[in-house]
Amino acid sequence: SDAICNFVICNDSSLRSQPIIFNPDFFVEKLRHEKPEVFTELVVSNITRLIDLPGAELAQLMGEEDPKLPGANSTASGFFRSLMSLKRKEKGVVFGSPLTEEGIAQVSQLIEYLHKNLRAEGLFRVPGNSIRQQILKDALNSGTDIDLDSGEFHSNDVATLLKMFLGELPEPLLTHKHFHAHLKIADLTLFDEKGNKTSTPDKERQIEALQLLFLILPAPNRSLLKLLLDLLYQTAKRQDKNKMSAHNLALMFAPHILWPRNVTANDLQENITKLNNGVTFMIKHSQKLFKAPAYIRECARLHYLGSRAHTSKDDLDLLTSPGSKELQPLKSQKRSRLDTCHQEDTQQRTEEALKELFRHVHNMPDSAKKKKLIRQFNKHPTALTPGSDVPTSPAPRRTRSRSFSGLIKRKVLGTPVILERKSRDATPEPERVSKENVHLLQKCGSPAHMSQAKLKSLEGRKEESCRRMRARLLSKDSSSL
Repeated sequence: SDAICNFVICNDSSLRSQPIIFNPDFFVEKLRHEKPEVFTELVVSNITRLIDLPGAELAQLMGEEDPKLPGANSTASGFFRSLMSLKRKEKGVVFGSPLTEEGIAQVSQLIEYLHKNLRAEGLFRVPGNSIRQQILKDALNSGTDIDLDSGEFHSNDVATLLKMFLGELPEPLLTHKHFHAHLKIADLTLFDEKGNKTSTPDKERQIEALQLLFLILPAPNRSLLKLLLDLLYQTAKRQDKNKMSAHNLALMFAPHILWPRNVTANDLQENITKLNNGVTFMIKHSQKLFKAPAYIRECARLHYLGSRAHTSKDDLDLLTSPGSKELQPLKSQKRSRLDTCHQEDTQQRTEEALKELFRHVHNMPDSAKKKKLIRQFNKHPTALTPGSDVPTSPAPRRTRSRSFSGLIKRKVLGTPVILERKSRDATPEPERVSKENVHLLQKCGSPAHMSQAKLKSLEGRKEESCRRMRARLLSKDSSSL
């Protein structure tokens, strides 16, 4: 209501010149921030519709159990795992620490610089100078400003340092909880006419599953992942210059993005190909993966518009299949109920906002602007005054008798009498105003209509007529007896 008041009353031209930004995922982000448990349940229920997650893996995805990762109980290659753990013991403000917004702000300088130098051949594959990398690493850890465009550092130094930062995170960018889900997404393939699985990847379902999975990532992980995949996408687009395709980049970054920590290639064995292909797919389709699916947007919107039933894609989209014509009436009924709820809720919110706006205008100091707004309110007093109860749907008007006997019948039966008056305006149709509305119009400073004394005299004459008619009826009844 305050926003409506400010919008109506404010005359600042600078505000009107500002562009309006429309975020299609507004309700999705609002639901994720305000009700994370409801949001997670909604997203995970749709993830399980796409991929088959056993109970243990589903509990790991929800964070109810610790993830069971490959190589955790193996004694082979223990020396290499211990060596990698020792490398991560020395923690700095940025490197080796859990992912934070401060760390992302520092690393984003590296990503921004690399966007300007994507033509360097062998980018991310050719290592940089170790001395320059250490200087740059210390500067990032200390939080000092760095001028990467000064020419002191090479693009290979910056690219290698970016991989080093990702490799020293306590867990991969896509987290340990999501590891098994990504393996299942890599197995999504198309079905033939007989319903048998083929070897052709189902790209649409893979994109949809990744969109859902990215929605429940921690906010810092999701932010950095978006920056990183966009950088790798732009790098692969210039592979004619830098000789780095999406698959080559996936080989460089899969151990840092998706592989569990403290594991070797022997621990993963046959899953290495799936993981590398999965990162390749993310790079190629990175521009689609950070948009919420349409049905998630609709469910989040309905949540804030009064409907508490979380609808999955099965309810919203799958009924549109060609073979389900008999289900179309059910779908239309469901949509009509949703539309009705939406309209009623919108009308109620509008009425409350208008009433609050009327109070705000009434409390304004006397001015020409206040008089102008009050004149606008007086055009529709029953809908805009805070004391009036506006019905959600207009009741049908009954044809009332204008005779004197009809007036007596309505008075005896207890029906409220509606006073009629001719409008003093130029409009040809008469306007009906109740006693309460006349009082409100006089209170708000509107032009004087029917005086209070005139109303009281008219009421008195009608009551006197009713009393005489009752006496006449009673005398007739007594004489007949």
